[in-house]
Amino acid sequence: MKKSSVAELLNSDKILQEVHLKGWVRTFRSNRFIALNDGSTIKNIQCVVDFENTNPDLLKRISTGAAISITGTLVESQGKGQTVEVQVTDLEILGDSNPDEYPIQPKKHTLEFLRENAHLRIRTNTFGAIMRLRSALSFAVHKYFTENGFYYFHSPIVTGSDAEGAGETFRVTTLDPKNPPLTEEGDVNYKEDFFGKEANLTVSGQLEAETYAMALGKVYTFGPTFRAENSNTTRHLSEFWMIEPEVAFNDLDANMDLGEDFIKSVISYTLENCKDDLEFLEQRLIQEEKGKPAAQRSEMALIEKLRFVVDNNFKRVSYTEAIEILRNSKPNKKKKFQFPIDGWGADLQSEHERFLVEKHFKCPVILFDYPADIKAFYMRLNEDGKTVRAMDILFPGIGEIVGGSQREERLDVLKQKMEEIGIDEKELWWYLDTRKFGTAVHSGFGLGFERLVQFVTGMGNIRDVIPFPRTPQNAEF
Repeated sequence: MKKSSVAELLNSDKILQEVHLKGWVRTFRSNRFIALNDGSTIKNIQCVVDFENTNPDLLKRISTGAAISITGTLVESQGKGQTVEVQVTDLEILGDSNPDEYPIQPKKHTLEFLRENAHLRIRTNTFGAIMRLRSALSFAVHKYFTENGFYYFHSPIVTGSDAEGAGETFRVTTLDPKNPPLTEEGDVNYKEDFFGKEANLTVSGQLEAETYAMALGKVYTFGPTFRAENSNTTRHLSEFWMIEPEVAFNDLDANMDLGEDFIKSVISYTLENCKDDLEFLEQRLIQEEKGKPAAQRSEMALIEKLRFVVDNNFKRVSYTEAIEILRNSKPNKKKKFQFPIDGWGADLQSEHERFLVEKHFKCPVILFDYPADIKAFYMRLNEDGKTVRAMDILFPGIGEIVGGSQREERLDVLKQKMEEIGIDEKELWWYLDTRKFGTAVHSGFGLGFERLVQFVTGMGNIRDVIPFPRTPQNAEF
């Protein structure tokens, strides 16, 4: 008999028909009622065992976490909380679960405890909902770009460049760490390494994506990236996924249009297709915030916050205007900001970005034309010589979620900027070539996928929206 999923049966019209399903026991009570879940939905289906005609030894093996196979009849439920249930006619234990050892018991667990059991936390309602939403968002990303004429580009994971110029990279080497070959000057001789030069895990696929955009027109990357930044915060991971579209002939205005349309599209997809999981996470968030002081509670419920993004036009504001707003704001004048704004040139922090979105404009905000000194070398220099055609998209509750720019397409200007910050032209000769042969205006942006998942799920810690988080001093599982 064909196996049905729990999601299919809960929405089924197969009343009084024989059904077959497999899953994991969430709870077993009164030696009769099994709450079964197979991951297809956040909801369990109740399976009712005939106590008198079931082997007692088999009943003893039904415990939380056990994998079982059930055949039975789908009937209208007599109890509350579900419309249908399964009257069990045949039950098989596929995998036992020792109740004295199984850590994910049917009770409230702290998120810290669940991180320590990341291989099993997916069996909880919270992480089942998060990871189904993560999967839906991944699909929505590919769906959006495919439908809008983009080509999916696989950027290299091992690279010799540091796109951000920050130097916080993980080195890739096969040299003996205890006895590496040395040059005459006593430095490590990377010419004898596997790649014949220093290599690292990528921090971004942007530079390589630019080269493909200059032939295919519209491309995007969606893959893992790595930062060796020693930050143990709720906002940082050492391994995470980046979405990076690059578009030939797009200027900054077109780039802002793309960013806004893209984000609205993928969030709309989850609102339409992940209602049960979003409603569960919203209720979880409401319960969690009851214990917080009023000042720390979110002003919007989760689904309201997502609607806030989808239903509002994003306000476009220059960095210069934003600085004036922040400088003259009450929190700044009353020294409520942790990082006071004294004047133009300040690097905005999350508290400033959230003030602009949540308090001042009351809608998502796109800031543009940042000071060149606080942005990357590849961003196009404006005619004023001090700002670049950069943009950041700011969201409620999280601050920056997208960072992008119109790229510097002028060879002479790009070479000068590289020289000023000490980037060797020989290291990026191929990148400079795109400015020699058919250069054109082009733009793109980067969106940290986990930051997006964090926003959509309402989770406060980025470690809870990736299956196995990689952070300083932690590479378990």
